Amino acid sequence: MQTNPRLNIRQVTWANPVGADLRAAQQAELDARFGNSDHEPGPAPSEADTAVFVVAYEKCSGQPLGCGGLRILDAETAEIKRLYVVPYARGSGVASSILAALEAQAHAHGFSMITAEAGSAQSDGRSFYESAGFAAVPNFGPYIGVTHSQCYAKPIDSHSASHTAMA
Repeated sequence: MQTNPRLNIRQVTWANPVGADLRAAQQAELDARFGNSDHEPGPAPSEADTAVFVVAYEKCSGQPLGCGGLRILDAETAEIKRLYVVPYARGSGVASSILAALEAQAHAHGFSMITAEAGSAQSDGRSFYESAGFAAVPNFGPYIGVTHSQCYAKPIDSHSASHTAMA
């Protein structure tokens, strides 16, 4: 699961306290960006519907730098959820490494498609997914009819998962 020599990316449980702290920091940032806490259509991800959750740690300091998970949508599709990097580590490849690890895990779990969503206050997220090879798709599931949402999808196979890991 390692894609960046400066990081240790570890699969953890949803209940892991470090992961919970990172998710809380992400939600606080999104609350500030959107100006309210009602910015997530549909139910929040949970341990019950999350196939994989990872935390990225800086090797030299052991500091947690980011996280991300895969929510199970159906037998073939997983959605990227709670992809987050602490502000001081942004732009250093942490998010790309987490995404590569999630893509590899998606392939290992038998998913053939991964999806993602970014809201109107997340232009950085939209750019990130587009640069990682995701294509804009019609809004799906709880995002249908949500004008501030942009949904993305990317097919996953052994080639795409290994290609992302090397990018």
